[in-house]
Formats: sequence, structure tokens, C-alpha cells
Amino acid sequence: MAPTVVVGIDGTAESTAAADWAAEEALRRGLPLTLVHAWDPQRLANVALAMAPDAQQAVAARLVRDTEERVSARHPGVRVTGEVVTGPEAAGLAERSEDAALLVLGSRALGPVLGFLVGSIGLKVLKRTRCPVVMVRGREREGGAESGGNSSSGDIVVGVQDAGEAATAVLSFAFEAAASRGAAVRAVRAWSLPTVFSFRPSTMRRADEHGGLEESERQTLEDTLAPWRERYPQVSVAPVLEFGGASEVLLSSSADSQLVVVGARGRPGGRHIGAVGHAVLHFADAPVAVVTDA
Repeated sequence: MAPTVVVGIDGTAESTAAADWAAEEALRRGLPLTLVHAWDPQRLANVALAMAPDAQQAVAARLVRDTEERVSARHPGVRVTGEVVTGPEAAGLAERSEDAALLVLGSRALGPVLGFLVGSIGLKVLKRTRCPVVMVRGREREGGAESGGNSSSGDIVVGVQDAGEAATAVLSFAFEAAASRGAAVRAVRAWSLPTVFSFRPSTMRRADEHGGLEESERQTLEDTLAPWRERYPQVSVAPVLEFGGASEVLLSSSADSQLVVVGARGRPGGRHIGAVGHAVLHFADAPVAVVTDA
């Protein structure tokens, strides 16, 4: 099956923003866009005053049709199709993403202090899929216009906590995104003093060879970025090395970015999202791409 960009829709402003972002990404990649609405009659049957199943199905089909017409009108260069899948939302979206190049979902803004609500469905989908997933913010600008974090300015920010080959998947996604947008890459790495549990004599020997722990970490970051600089000479790269916790450093470095890219560990049947990934998903202002390692 040919790859496609898949976006989950449910009629909310958040999914509308996600659909627009996904359409722009599909156009950049030269791929078709598939709109997927998961209709779960079992869950709706438990809702008080729920409509009859036939009426619910008709509403779901109309939602997909209306969204398809809207996205096609706003993004005429993209081939758009829509479908309704029956069953639990997380399972339906995960299944449709198995052969996808990218899955896009929406998340709701809760405010500057509380951050963004990824939601149980979004987290379930994130954990069950292996393709890259982008969470797009749905929020309102002044005057009531909807914003989906579709800014074409700003850097592509990528967290580089792994080094060497372990960073391949996340850096590949970030550099490809930057090249397609004509943007720069801001590669962010946090460092801290080793604890009694993480202390290794080899780490200290390397630090001594490079003039201290900070310089050793800086060299690790530069060595990890070197092959990507060579592969994408047209992409400007800004390495950022800061002392502190990885979540705080990455979030503080992602201000005014157009996309934040974080890694996740592959697991049988899905992926594991660590503490840094969860923090960025809930508090980064830009769309967040979660990329699974090999």
C-alpha cells in the first residue's frame, strides 16, 4: 500500500487544526491525505439520550464528508479521502496508521499554566503506533480565529539525548522537516553532573580528555550532528547545550519554534514515551512530533 498522511478527525476545533496541518505536510511530501473518523457505537450507547445507531452513523459520515470538502477547498493541491472506522477510537486510528508515513492528531489548549490536554485517546494511539505521530495544538487567536500551530517561521527543534546511531530516527525526521520547509534545526542536549548511580569511570576519562564534562557533552553533540550536517548542507544547524533537566532545557529552547521533535523507545506492539516526551507533549506550544527509534 502506498504511504499516506493520516489524520484523526472528530469535529472539534482541535481536529480541524490537525487536518489543516496534515494537509500542508502531505503537500510538502507529495503524499495523499486520509481523514479518519472513529465511530464507537459501544461507547456512544452508554451516553444518555444517545441517537439511534443509524442516525449516529449518518452523522459520522457527514462529518467526514464535510471535512473532506473543507480540506480539499483549502488545500487544492492535496488528494484527500475520508473514511469512517467502527470501533474504539484508539484501535481504529492505530490500525489505519500501520502503513502510514505520518499520523496527525489534535490536542486541546488548557491555558499557559496547565499546558495542553493530549487526552487518553491521544496517549493510547501514541503508545500503540510505530509511525511518527504529530500532535497539533488547537487554540484560539484574538478575534476567535482558530490556530493550529501552522507557523511557517521558526526553527525545527529536536531533542538529542541519545548519541550516535541511537539518534538516527529523530534526527532524520527533524532534518527532513527542516529541509522541506527551508528552516533551521535547533539541536538541543541537556547535561548534568553524574550521580552516584550514573557515575562511570569511562565517562570521567572522556571528560578529562575533552577538558571537562561540559566540553565532553558538547563534543558528543557535535559528533552526533556531524553526519547530518554533511547529508543536509542546505540546513542551518544551531547546537544548544545547557545544564539542567532534559525536559526543562528542551521546553525552554523550543520557544517560537514551528515543530518540536522528540524520540520514543520502540516496544513490541508500540512505543514507550519517557518523561521528557510527556512533558513536551503537554507543555510545548508548537506541534510535537514523536518519532520511534529503530
